[in-house]
Amino acid sequence: MNIKLKIGKTVHENAARYYEQAKEARKKMDGLKQAIEETKKEMIKSEKKAKENKKLIKTKKEKKWFEKLHWFYTSKGKMAIGGRNAQQNDQVVSKYMEDRDLFFHADIQGATVVILKDGIDAEDSELLETAQFAASFSNAWKNGNASVDVYAVKKDQLAKHTSGGYIPTGAFAITGERKWFKKMKMALRLGRSPMVEGGGILIVPENCTKKLENEVTLFPAAAGKDKGELTKTLAKRFAVHPDELMEVLPNGKTKMVYKD
Repeated sequence: MNIKLKIGKTVHENAARYYEQAKEARKKMDGLKQAIEETKKEMIKSEKKAKENKKLIKTKKEKKWFEKLHWFYTSKGKMAIGGRNAQQNDQVVSKYMEDRDLFFHADIQGATVVILKDGIDAEDSELLETAQFAASFSNAWKNGNASVDVYAVKKDQLAKHTSGGYIPTGAFAITGERKWFKKMKMALRLGRSPMVEGGGILIVPENCTKKLENEVTLFPAAAGKDKGELTKTLAKRFAVHPDELMEVLPNGKTKMVYKD
């Protein structure tokens, strides 16, 4: 080991100089160690985030025709389908509604059209399930209402033309007597279901008895989470891409209750 001494300095001054150099070296070493630890922490965070993002990657699969709509099966096995927008409201009637089906709509401007397949022969419980589904996908949810009236009619009571004026996209002229479902509570259950390919996400009316895994119950609430925030929360819970939830959730603020 070679030690360089400055001739013009005393032994003590040379020792002090080496002491200061050693102290500076220790500071640099401590700083280097801290930087290494911080880098390790950042790498762990990045790796964890990458794993989470990988879980959220949306798997591309061909959707069945009804998966492009709002839909569920009643407790007794009848299919109900609803439009996600005005164009689909027209489509579910013109393309999918048959003579023995029933048309459901909340008594408010701005609501999904819900068709209950073979609704003429449906049990009362199935009618109530479909009415709650129609209520929940209406502007009443967006307005934060707890309930809304819903009506049902047959296919031959619907028309897209009237002598009284213009009928906008997604709306229908209705004649004859309507079957009313008064003050339908707005509530939905969401969870994984074997009815969806790969055990995907399904949303059903609260009063439907279909079993769901890891389910949550949703209610309209002025103090609840907005749709974007709710989507992010549920996407993490179910490890799915947010888009998968964004298209099936109702519009407006929502309170979420976890099932024990």
